[in-house]
Amino acid sequence: MRRLKASAISWLWRTLSSWPLARLWRLSSRLGPLVYRFNKREREVTERNLDVVYPRLSALKRKTLAQHSLRHSTATMLELGHAWMAEPHKVDASILAVHGRDKLDNARAEGRGAIVLAPHFGNWEVLNFWLSSHFPFTAMYEPPKMAALDPIIRQGRERMGAQLVPTNPRGVAALLKALKRSEAIGILPDQEPDWGSGVFAPFFGRDAYTATLLPKLVARTQARVVTGVALRVPGKGFEIHFLDADERVYDPDDLQSATGVNASVEAAIALAPAQYQWEYKRYRKTIQEQQKLANFHDYRIY
Repeated sequence: MRRLKASAISWLWRTLSSWPLARLWRLSSRLGPLVYRFNKREREVTERNLDVVYPRLSALKRKTLAQHSLRHSTATMLELGHAWMAEPHKVDASILAVHGRDKLDNARAEGRGAIVLAPHFGNWEVLNFWLSSHFPFTAMYEPPKMAALDPIIRQGRERMGAQLVPTNPRGVAALLKALKRSEAIGILPDQEPDWGSGVFAPFFGRDAYTATLLPKLVARTQARVVTGVALRVPGKGFEIHFLDADERVYDPDDLQSATGVNASVEAAIALAPAQYQWEYKRYRKTIQEQQKLANFHDYRIY
């Protein structure tokens, strides 16, 4: 059954890969409101996160932002075929501008690697396409829960030369080697790590469990850190932005570095808040810890 479902998803991605982006954006305008209305989990998590992050916005503005966010998330899913399966020249043509490339070029010219913090913003698969088209690029990869999709996703992400490594010590060693070769690597800065691999650091004013891999990589390689996003220009394409990371990411202290990572993600989100994937449970471990400290034994984590 799962193999059949994976085949259907692959067929859908392949079909949509031939559609123009304007058509995919129009389709997202029809599907996005349905996701908001009928997908209770996505709607509630998005709205609760926005309540935390933008408390000064009116309830109406937060609701509108949630609706726009889910439309953009829907568009990202529809665009996966474009990023993974469309002809490379077609994907390349959809990248309308690249801002801040010099930050990567300068790092390599200095004999330093570049660590790209790539939050779940805009279309991060298009960002992967561009990075692996222009630089030796390595990123960690965790296979999907639906194993039958693994070869499809892996092929899509690796087709322009990216090297995918596992999310374990062997993968970390591969990242270090790439940085020592003055190459670029990608890190997801906005996913909660496993217990023991992070610290609680502020994210929009509330503590969020944040990975501490970055200071270890910087300390051993003197790499330059930038934030990278592929901002969607609705119906037209994408603009890639590379931003200087918050200077605290270079601090050897785990908490200070993690605070810098979260501040860097906040700066990227400020480009277009609706394009961030707010439906991710970024504060899940925060809630777990707070409830543990309060000695609650019967609770429901949102």
